[in-house]
Amino acid sequence: MATPVDIALPATGPALVAHAAGDLRIDEVPLAEPAPDQAVVEVLYGGICGSDLHYWLHGAAGESILKAPLVLGHEISGTVVRQAADGSGPVVGTAVAVHPATPSPGAARYPADRPNLSPGCTYLGSAARYPHTDGAFSRYVTLPVRMLRPLPDGMDLRTAALIEPASVAWHAVSRAGDVRGKTALVIGSGPIGALAVAVLKRAGAAHITAVDLHPKPLEIATAVGADQVINAADTDVIAAVEADVVIESSGNHHGLASAIRGAVRGGTVVMVGLLPTGMQPVPISLAITRELDLKGSFRFNDEIDSVIAALADGSLHISPVITHEFPLADALHAFGVAKDSTTSGKVLLSFGEAGQQVH
Repeated sequence: MATPVDIALPATGPALVAHAAGDLRIDEVPLAEPAPDQAVVEVLYGGICGSDLHYWLHGAAGESILKAPLVLGHEISGTVVRQAADGSGPVVGTAVAVHPATPSPGAARYPADRPNLSPGCTYLGSAARYPHTDGAFSRYVTLPVRMLRPLPDGMDLRTAALIEPASVAWHAVSRAGDVRGKTALVIGSGPIGALAVAVLKRAGAAHITAVDLHPKPLEIATAVGADQVINAADTDVIAAVEADVVIESSGNHHGLASAIRGAVRGGTVVMVGLLPTGMQPVPISLAITRELDLKGSFRFNDEIDSVIAALADGSLHISPVITHEFPLADALHAFGVAKDSTTSGKVLLSFGEAGQQVH
């Protein structure tokens, strides 16, 4: 096997860069020189996240505002092509997924066992801080080995691009506690909602109901384990579900209102969909009088390791969440498809030479 110093890598490579709202480009960007504890990964697949769409459409994701060009992307799978010089981390040829967070303490306190809440945390492909933290929608990317998670031999790297969002869903379900034998309701069946359905199914939920406004997301939710689907406009039907556990993944106040109404008295509502900043009109009085447990869910910690193990043993079925694949050269079209939730689930970019369109 070639040693790291024997592997010739280009000085630059194509990357998907958001310059401003509506300004998405494929630029040649320099490959960062690895520090001793960093490896170089050849990216094969990347999933388009809602935050990537927001940077493209609005020049901001929530309060994270573009102040400079930003390489997008944090949902990736690939192969190590240069091992870290200090000998740590996976060797050349190892297939990997990526944990995109860099926890960092700050002035605000947070539980030591929940580094996802660290106030100084940075994330690949995020404009939350300046200078921005470039993402990994590049042919080659230099990453610290602590971010890399080796994948078992034979794991499908296309499905492995879902490991990061599946970890978000796993964290959300874990916030609800033990769901075995319980009824579950998922509000919003986009990629995170559908992945939450799959995680709930694996965790032993007795009956899972998925909600969305559009048939395509509900079709995907059914494919990964939903027992029943409801159109989001049917609010009375949702309220009659009386679920023990509700995962709110729509990210809007109408969805949160349905989540509160659809929970059984004494039930738990986990809020993983990120609502806009500011005040939100929701029926909070019902949450009080029904003694609902409202829990936030933000990113994830070590759940990524559980996701990889569950994919490896076949107990987590998530591949139907992927609906489209486009080569990097067609990135702008891919983003347009990803924006239309009536026709798409998770849309992937392929970065290798074999990139192809899959509908």
